[in-house]
Amino acid sequence: MTDFEQQLRTWWTKLTAWLHGGQPAEGTRKAKAAMQDFRESETGRKAESAIRDLREGEAGRKAREALKDLRESDAGRKAREALQDLRDSETGRKAKAAFRDLRDSASNRDKS
Repeated sequence: MTDFEQQLRTWWTKLTAWLHGGQPAEGTRKAKAAMQDFRESETGRKAESAIRDLREGEAGRKAREALKDLRESDAGRKAREALQDLRDSETGRKAKAAFRDLRDSASNRDKS
């Protein structure tokens, strides 16, 4: 697990460095190379295999059923209604506007 954690940290470091600036083309190339290196490594193959086993195995099936039951339950319905009420409220509209402003200011910084 230590090897996996180290590779994941390296990949994460490269990805965050790319997101924080630098030459866009160079950053993209480095991020793609880091992802490819991780995928081709023994640890990457093990991680992909573990994820595939989880999705296709008994635990994955049970998790999907539990989520389906939750969605169809009274609690799930109430949660969806609460989210919709929040989206439709003044606070929800202000939050959307704040996120939009934040996104727009970040994209304007990237163009500079």
